[in-house]
Amino acid sequence: MAGKYVVVDVETTGNSYVKGSRVIQISAVIVENSRITDQYTSFVNPEVPIPSFIKDLTGIGEEEVAKAPRFGEIAGEIHSILDGSIFVAHNVKFDRSFVAGELENAGFVNPIEKTLDTVELANILLPEANSYKLEELSDQMELEHITPHQADSDALATAELFLMLLEKAKNLPVATLQKLCKLSKNLNGSILSFFESILKEKEGRMESIPDELEFYRGIVLKKKQFSDKEAPIQSLAYPKGTEDKIELLQPLIKEFESRNGQFEMMDTVYESFRTNTHAVIEAGTGVGKTIGYLLPSIYFSVDLQEKIIISTHTIQLQHQILEKEIKVLKDAVPFSFSTALIKGREHYINMLRFEQTLWEPDSSYDETITKMKILVWLLQTETGDMDELNLSSGGKLYWKRICNDGSFVDKGNDPWTYHDFYLHSKNLAANADIIVTNHSMLVADLKHHVLPKSPYIVIDEAHHLEKSVRTKLGRMLDYNHIKFLLGKLGTTEKKKKFYILDRYTAKVSEVPSVHSFIVDNAIDGLESETDDLFILLSQMLKSTRSSNKVKNRRAKLRVSDQIRSGAGWQKVMLCAERFLDFHKLISQGVEERLALINKNQSSLSTAELAFLEEMTGFHEEWSEMGSQVKHLLSTKGNSEVTWLESDHQCMANRTSVHRQPLNINQFLSERLFKEHKSVVLTSASLTANNTFKFFNEEIGINSFERIEKRYDSPFSYEEQVKLLIPTDLPEINSVSMEEYAESIACHLIAVANATEGRMLVLFTSHEMLRKTYELLDDSNELSDFILLAHGVSSGSRSRLVKSFQQFQKAILLGTSSFWEGIDIPGENLSCLVVVRLPFSPIDDPVTSAKLESVQKSGRNPFSAFSLPEAIIQFKQGFGRLIRQKTDRGVFFVFDQRIITSVYGKAFLRSIPSIKVEKGPLDDLIPSVENWLRKK
Repeated sequence: MAGKYVVVDVETTGNSYVKGSRVIQISAVIVENSRITDQYTSFVNPEVPIPSFIKDLTGIGEEEVAKAPRFGEIAGEIHSILDGSIFVAHNVKFDRSFVAGELENAGFVNPIEKTLDTVELANILLPEANSYKLEELSDQMELEHITPHQADSDALATAELFLMLLEKAKNLPVATLQKLCKLSKNLNGSILSFFESILKEKEGRMESIPDELEFYRGIVLKKKQFSDKEAPIQSLAYPKGTEDKIELLQPLIKEFESRNGQFEMMDTVYESFRTNTHAVIEAGTGVGKTIGYLLPSIYFSVDLQEKIIISTHTIQLQHQILEKEIKVLKDAVPFSFSTALIKGREHYINMLRFEQTLWEPDSSYDETITKMKILVWLLQTETGDMDELNLSSGGKLYWKRICNDGSFVDKGNDPWTYHDFYLHSKNLAANADIIVTNHSMLVADLKHHVLPKSPYIVIDEAHHLEKSVRTKLGRMLDYNHIKFLLGKLGTTEKKKKFYILDRYTAKVSEVPSVHSFIVDNAIDGLESETDDLFILLSQMLKSTRSSNKVKNRRAKLRVSDQIRSGAGWQKVMLCAERFLDFHKLISQGVEERLALINKNQSSLSTAELAFLEEMTGFHEEWSEMGSQVKHLLSTKGNSEVTWLESDHQCMANRTSVHRQPLNINQFLSERLFKEHKSVVLTSASLTANNTFKFFNEEIGINSFERIEKRYDSPFSYEEQVKLLIPTDLPEINSVSMEEYAESIACHLIAVANATEGRMLVLFTSHEMLRKTYELLDDSNELSDFILLAHGVSSGSRSRLVKSFQQFQKAILLGTSSFWEGIDIPGENLSCLVVVRLPFSPIDDPVTSAKLESVQKSGRNPFSAFSLPEAIIQFKQGFGRLIRQKTDRGVFFVFDQRIITSVYGKAFLRSIPSIKVEKGPLDDLIPSVENWLRKK
């Protein structure tokens, strides 16, 4: 690309020039003829104080800028560099506002006319990037970035990123560039100029599409790959001996360790398949359970020509299995085998719908960016799976329009049928030996047979199975979803898709019986009843909340028999009946029109066919919403629990209604264990009090013959962990929440100073976490520490964990999701603190209903349910500390009940035998310091 680009980065004293923040460092990298030609960098004396957090972030303080020039002294040189160039930056609005402000303040006319934002370009050209932050993009793209948050390093990294994005854009096919140019007209002019200049260069010469790509209906996409099975080259005999397993795995696994527990687990899994017996296996941290079940599964599957389904709870583990363990085993075993990953169809793009949305004018910014990034993504995706994409919230809303949501029109008329990604994933699964899926998809299969038939299943992360089944079998209704569906149909202020249906219906002679004006009134009525319904529900939550001592946590209210008999619920029922009357009228109108159009489907254009498919999907979703209202509010099931939920303010538009089966053991007994020859369930935490009894009862396997095995972790916990229990903390019930939080904060400050951070603190309450965080944040004693808290600090769980690992002195506070699934090996995590034993709150709707059910059966609710559930969670939390044999750390339990209660010993017995010390915290601190110094 011709022209001069200047890539700029500034470090500043704050976020806003107009509010008084000023530049403290500036760097400008000059890019000409697709290469870096020069760089200018200077510290700047801002003539205002530099805040401490800016010093910590950038490493730039008063010493660095004291003798530096004021911006006015270098303004002429900066103006000369920028004059006539295109201004490029990562988050260009920020850098441009400061440079323009400083130049104008120095008396210069702002020379910046054209800008390019590398965040925007990266969003389009790197659709699968995990993050678009400069530091993380630099890591992903392996760009040199020596000192992040200093202008010279940031500007150079941004320039390298820009050149890489430029090269990527030059390699795009002409057809893709043409579509990007068309869509760019909805964005700023510089993005359009960027793509147009590249297109102009490419259109002037002949271009052939690479062999791995194909051009279809104006879109270039990657050809789908079909793997052929190869004949075995050696014996299919399962390696039964230890030496055989070592010989197989040792050459291919880096830092291979011979683990007897892993080898024994392999034999157990193979034996359960061979004898058609179910198995329940607890494999401690470090056993290597994934290889432990994959290797025997592969041998058994290929030898007996039987598919095996592997189900996990998390998407991360699904991809890890395919990208890590399966790759190792493909090189290890002496024969070929095939694998396939399959998810729910809503994960896959519907190409017919996507194609038609490309013609829509006046898309929003998020929609436009998402369309552009999908066009680039289609050049590289083999799956069409949205989990590969990094989508904004607006992008996710757009995805709902173009996903493969299960609606069905005649595939014979769909020009994209051969290229359908969901059908392709099903075809791969139909021909695969090993099928990897998730618990949600597995439950869907148990209900409707959506997976290839297989009598053999491995369920990893099996401690999540009960909750996954309850969630999948349950129903949920929220205000925003109903409004979203109404928005798709249209409102009186907007042109309705309903009337587009009328336009298509006019092509046939039959006239619908439900007239447009009837539906129009019904839409208005349904909007009004939706508002009224959720206002009533939120008021019920508020009235209950007013008597609750804890005001700020998320509000939940179980709809009990007492509530159902009250006047408030009767109002809800009457409103729901009016809602359903309007819903029925709209459904009839849509159904009639769809039926008429479907009669003439063969005469529809591609655009009309895409609209018909979208509306068919809408109608299915609309019908489901009506049945949800009827089921959630109008009926009562003794075997189910219903509750209302909202944010702490109990706002109507944040309120939702939930209904789930109370127990799923009978469902799994009949659909899973009875219908399959062998189901292997495994996790690091399945036992409580050294027995599988609680887990077996919860999932309904207790009446079936099964193998039960426990394989302990190979780690030397006695040498790696010390358990410390401070005895000078108050009982939570004896003091106020504020006083208890103060005690926790004081203890955490002392522990943090002794361990130098590297500390994960696990809470059971968001409210307690927030109060503790505020106290720690206000304390002057932790000024050298980075403090991160889930739900308080910005970012997802994975983002917080990554930030935690980047800093030496870091403290991470987390709740429920942080008790498991976090892997922080090495010295990054040296201290784990459990603030409270993880009992589920008794006022949680599902927990309270389960406790009632247990009590009615004549058992003790605490010992039969609350205690074993908490022990399993406690074991998961403990497992965060030691992730490899070289790890070393301290484990604090702040809850006195672990030593003062009768049941406390059950928690201690649930974890490996380790050194225990208890006493006042001041007496424990020297022990902590001595323990961590021993290496």
